[in-house]
Amino acid sequence: MYREAEPQEDAAYLKLYDGHDWKWFRVKLLHTDMEYLRKNWVGEKASAPTLEKRHHKYFLRFSYTEEVSLTKTDIKEQTICSVDLGINTDAVCTIMQADGTVLGRKFVDFPSDKDRLHHVLGRIRRFQRQHGSGQTQSRWAYAKRLNMELARKTAAAITAYAAENHADVIVFEYLEMQGKISGNKKQRLHLWRKRDIQKQCEHQAHRQGIRVSRISARNTSRLAYDGSGPVVRNPENHSLCIFQTGKQYNCDLSAAYNIGARYFIRELLKPFSETERSLLEAKVPSVKRRTSCVYADLRLLSAELASQKAA
Repeated sequence: MYREAEPQEDAAYLKLYDGHDWKWFRVKLLHTDMEYLRKNWVGEKASAPTLEKRHHKYFLRFSYTEEVSLTKTDIKEQTICSVDLGINTDAVCTIMQADGTVLGRKFVDFPSDKDRLHHVLGRIRRFQRQHGSGQTQSRWAYAKRLNMELARKTAAAITAYAAENHADVIVFEYLEMQGKISGNKKQRLHLWRKRDIQKQCEHQAHRQGIRVSRISARNTSRLAYDGSGPVVRNPENHSLCIFQTGKQYNCDLSAAYNIGARYFIRELLKPFSETERSLLEAKVPSVKRRTSCVYADLRLLSAELASQKAA
């Protein structure tokens, strides 16, 4: 059981079993934590805190209920933040409008945190080579905690950038694959970080009234945003790619354009009837197959819709 202390007292009272009887114990809490709760959560509906044990320490987890209204902007008036979670860069964000206008771009990267994680993974690899993999549980747990902290920082940076540019929706790739994850543990850590970023970002975005949407991840990085076809990765710098036209471009940025374009293509076609949609797809055939849509197709579709409206 839990009982609150005085309003300005940095403490709480917990009813715990001491081996003989249930008694009330006064637990001192950090002043900075209590100041944060008083500043941000006074007046909100609170639930009873939960006592958790993590890493041989006990923590009180406070939970609050907050009602937030998500944006209901019309699709043609929306501004989105499309996000590609890359390998070389933690995330690439693009601010885009329904007609394909790009208002901003940002590369989110935390190199020092990734260096620390890679250093820990290298130590684990050397330890396994000498002693086997039977005694590495605590080392892998530390690596997972570093991975989770990197996901929190990345999600906070994405949400802050979207809110700064008044985005209505944050668009990600759909990564909730089913079944067992294959590959070595380093690859699995990277995939888990992508999932954690999306989950953390969804919670933070909803608190600010921003919606979160997901699109098919197939071919977003493989196809060039200008519609020229498949790209070829630069063998010396994997973050760069070469288009069929010979143009060299950042691969993650091209994928971010394609992610935003697929969202708008899906939402722009959704209100039309089957007959009207077929007529549009006949004039812009590339939007019929969603897994091959790119940014150039959104520009063509937007131009076609504008011409129909003018007529």
